[in-house]
Amino acid sequence: TTRAFGAVRRFSTTAASQAKLVSAPIQLFGVDGRYAHALYSAASKEKKLEAVEKELTAFQGLLQKDPKFAEFVANPTIKRTFKTETIQSVLTKQKYSSITVNLFAAKSENGRLKSVHSIIKAFNTIMAAHRGEVICVVTTAKPLEGKDAKELEGALKSFLKKGESLLLETRVDPSIIGGMQVNIGDKYCDMSMASKIKAYTALIKQAV
Repeated sequence: TTRAFGAVRRFSTTAASQAKLVSAPIQLFGVDGRYAHALYSAASKEKKLEAVEKELTAFQGLLQKDPKFAEFVANPTIKRTFKTETIQSVLTKQKYSSITVNLFAAKSENGRLKSVHSIIKAFNTIMAAHRGEVICVVTTAKPLEGKDAKELEGALKSFLKKGESLLLETRVDPSIIGGMQVNIGDKYCDMSMASKIKAYTALIKQAV
């Protein structure tokens, strides 16, 4: 157990030391971004990037398939030490790499397992960039028609560099009223009517 927690603490320290990390193809920020970069660095050094990516996806699948395990992971009343040791045991039996096991153990020890999903999402973004894929999520108030969708995809592809490919996901959110919100790579652009209305409302309040 002492050895395991030592590995957990080393992973946590690595996550906070950006200068020692292997550079990722895309820069992400925040706590989740730092952990994702640390994960990418560790997996890159051991040449296990694809393996770790599969393990993270498998863990999310395990939570969906096993409600009891998912409840155990989410239960905040369970002692952190017991939860950490249990998760380490389960993942080790599943033959997960020490990199992945230490990530979950570190988050469990810190009582922040809920953030794991955000870390996995950030890591997937880095891995997509690693493969030359640019993830783009476009949110509109109504579903895009075929012609509009093709024109949008063509416009977004113009932002790509040579050798990159676009992974486009469209979402519908009526609350934005009109326009669109675009997440492409590590960039975000809000061109929705809702954001404009909010800005105008703020200006009016300042003037009153």
